Amino acid sequence: MAIWLFSFVSGLFLLHFSIALILINKEVPQSRGMLYPRESETREVRSLDGIWNFVRSDQANPTQGVREEWYSKDLSKSGPTIPMPVPASYNDITTDNLRDHVGTVWYDRKFFAPRSWAVDQRVWLRFGSVHYEAYVWVNGQKVVKHEIGHLPFEAEVTHLLKYGAENRVTVMCDNALIQTTVPQGRITELPNDEGMTIVQSYTFDFFNYAGIHRSVHLYTTPKTFIEEVVVTTNLSKDNVGGEVLYSVKFNGSAINEADNALYVRAQLYDREGKLVANGTSDAQLSGSLQVDNVNPWWPYLMHPEPGYLYQLEVKLHASNDELLDVYRLKVGLRTLSWSNATFQINGRPVYFRGFGRHEDADVRGKGLDNALMVRDFNLLKWIGANAYRTSHYPYSEESMQFADEHGIMIVDECPSVDAENYNQELLGKHKSSLEQLIHRDRNHPSVVMWSIANEPRTREMNADSYFQLVANLTRSLDKTRPITAAIATPWTDDKAGRFLDIISFNRYNAWYSNTGRLDMVTKKVVEEAVAWNKKYNKPVIMAEYGADTLEGLHLQPAYVWSEEFQTEVFARHFKAFDILRKKGWFIGEFVWNFADFKTAQSYTRVGGNKKGVFTRARQPKASAHLLRKRYFALARELDDSSFPEDLFTYIADMGKTENA
Repeated sequence: MAIWLFSFVSGLFLLHFSIALILINKEVPQSRGMLYPRESETREVRSLDGIWNFVRSDQANPTQGVREEWYSKDLSKSGPTIPMPVPASYNDITTDNLRDHVGTVWYDRKFFAPRSWAVDQRVWLRFGSVHYEAYVWVNGQKVVKHEIGHLPFEAEVTHLLKYGAENRVTVMCDNALIQTTVPQGRITELPNDEGMTIVQSYTFDFFNYAGIHRSVHLYTTPKTFIEEVVVTTNLSKDNVGGEVLYSVKFNGSAINEADNALYVRAQLYDREGKLVANGTSDAQLSGSLQVDNVNPWWPYLMHPEPGYLYQLEVKLHASNDELLDVYRLKVGLRTLSWSNATFQINGRPVYFRGFGRHEDADVRGKGLDNALMVRDFNLLKWIGANAYRTSHYPYSEESMQFADEHGIMIVDECPSVDAENYNQELLGKHKSSLEQLIHRDRNHPSVVMWSIANEPRTREMNADSYFQLVANLTRSLDKTRPITAAIATPWTDDKAGRFLDIISFNRYNAWYSNTGRLDMVTKKVVEEAVAWNKKYNKPVIMAEYGADTLEGLHLQPAYVWSEEFQTEVFARHFKAFDILRKKGWFIGEFVWNFADFKTAQSYTRVGGNKKGVFTRARQPKASAHLLRKRYFALARELDDSSFPEDLFTYIADMGKTENA
């Protein structure tokens, strides 16, 4: 009896466990609107950036503010506040233990709404990013909740504002990560000297910065307005002619209810402001513009004039020709194609050379900083990079626009990092993060690839069905770009690569494996890349390699943590990459990392991850100069680009002297 009962219970457990692993392909909510806020003849934009009021919740009582309705009055009436900059991470602003706070924090500020906005206008409140979960109230009324950091969200507040008077916006932000958030984490309660404390842990190797990370805007639209613009482009085989296909959606009712036909007039201007194409949409508000003698969008160093952008002007008209709304955006004309051996832009093969990066800097954390962004792009161009991966989350919209303008290709990554314990709820949020990312970035010519995850545990039991569903969703949303994922699982155990278009792998030879052994790099890199290609018959990129390096530490012979060691690690990888490039299907090399960055406290990290080619203050280490010579040499070999005049330091005149 006991044996039968045990077998029966065990069978039920296995049945329940098997059922739990079945992942159902459920639909995810579709994003609407959220065009980047731009002023026009019909729109106004106002920034709410600045110094906000800030309160941290008691970690042991994170819902106190909601229960006591702190949002119904000024935060200062619920307790002491401190000044907090927006945009910025809040963690490194103060001098107390706010850095490691887990749970909710509160922001608020006052603003005026002009009287003019009360007439024939709709008003929207837009956040570029709040990490991780956000709740927003205006004048005490809840307007929006959003989960998943690094992505924008907005809500209409037209009917909540007091026009010609003062208003208040209140935000509650929760940074807690659990096993069903994207990315994942764990919350535990541990004893400390004074009792118990809440501790956040996670496996990813960057700091869980939190707060209102990007700009906050109020903007107006007409009653009936352009809600979405989708652009795709084509080039003729000789790249002489081009085509811009556009599709527009509007929000609002028609002006004339008896005749609700609206239409769009689209005009395309070149860099000098000359009109090069124009047309009128069909009844579905879609159309195409033909461009003669086109200037294609080229990556940096692949053409003398990279990052060429046109301006697309979209005007929404009522059936009686009344102008309803105007929106303008930059457009780059280019084509992408890929096969099992190559990736091409405008019909030319691309070899990616660049970095994994982080939005990370001293004091501001992951907060948007235009000065830092411009500095980073100066360094990218100085070093000869043509691409980077937005590891491991979507970067700011401003940085995407800057990449468009400078011809820097982007592998655009969603926030899924170190994914494990695959389940239905996690799948839904993972898919939602990709849907929001693609909705936001689909019009950027710089975005040439989607990355659906970084270092997921792809050997787990149901990783194959999980990533098949994630990949299928990505392709259904955008068929014009290939998809990849940065995989750290050994090729022998991986179950996700067959669903990708391009294989990207991360490996730290001579660092995490065979530490210090510079004689165990080149062969291992070649062998692993060949194995990935043989298994999946797809193009291969090495998406991460590198070594931690303490700025100013010099040791000869090379020793781990020294600048000499990082330089040697790079050189051994360069040799492997050149062997692999001759095989035809190896299409890129990405250093980890662009610059040093903050991590959680660890005895393996001295102030953070030091694998940067640049310091956290954006100054070059010795390896940066070696990498610069490498990247420009590749540009000269592959794309016939010229060397910068300062690339090589003068040593001596090696020519023969003439006899007197």
